[in-house]
Amino acid sequence: MPRYAQLVMGPAGSGKSTYCSTMLQHCEAMNRSVQVVNLDPAAEHFDYPVMADIRELIQVDDVMEDPSLRFGPNGGLVFCMEYFANNFDWLGESLGHVEDDYILFDCPGQIELYTHLPVMRQLVEQLQQWEFRVCGIFLVDSQFMVESFKFISGVMAALSAMVILEIPQVNIMTKMDLLSPKAKKEIEKYLDPDMYSMMDDNNDNIRSKKFKKLTEAIIGLIDDYSMVRFLPFDRTDEEGINIVLQHIDFSIQYGEDLEFKEPKEVDDEEPGNQNYDEHFQGGGDS
Repeated sequence: MPRYAQLVMGPAGSGKSTYCSTMLQHCEAMNRSVQVVNLDPAAEHFDYPVMADIRELIQVDDVMEDPSLRFGPNGGLVFCMEYFANNFDWLGESLGHVEDDYILFDCPGQIELYTHLPVMRQLVEQLQQWEFRVCGIFLVDSQFMVESFKFISGVMAALSAMVILEIPQVNIMTKMDLLSPKAKKEIEKYLDPDMYSMMDDNNDNIRSKKFKKLTEAIIGLIDDYSMVRFLPFDRTDEEGINIVLQHIDFSIQYGEDLEFKEPKEVDDEEPGNQNYDEHFQGGGDS
């Protein structure tokens, strides 16, 4: 049986830990077994139980306080993640091997880990060796994406992660519940954007011809190949959360290998036996 994993990525403050907590509660309500692993060595607190915590292996504070290293916060985090990459056996021991595992990996927020450093790519390859089907979840704060140029920056960050990791990726706009009704209406155009119209709306703000040409090329790449789209994530909207989960499950083919169980024979004449549920072993309600 395959195992399943979500790599929850995104800039600092994009809501990765909140996403993990919300998704964990949602899956528990559906009677689905989901675990969370913290991979942020600088994390201070989170409101969900963890299956494994990288801080048991190494912490940023310890690295920064080491007089022989003298790293700052960013350098310390990179050192921690490279140390982690050299000690994947710790993660393997922490995960064990349970069939039909479904694990959320709460990752650090430093963007360089997903753009030009090999650490996260090495993690993906290791998880695949352990028979995990891995999906990248790239989060962007919806409050940041309310202007077209900021939106393009978010798209490029998501695209960078897609290119380096080479795994299915679901891009999500978080904190939709914090937007005003007016902002929610405005941001709808960014969920399924017309990139060329966006460019036309901002032509007057682009003074440099070279910058305008570069922006047009980027927009053309994104729009012509439909490479990046975003799903809204409102932690108070159960139906919306379920739609996000369905997209992720589809991308990693969750449930396709589950064995179908025939419903029990029932006597229609017996009271209370007029209805029955169909069950799937290992998924859904049981």
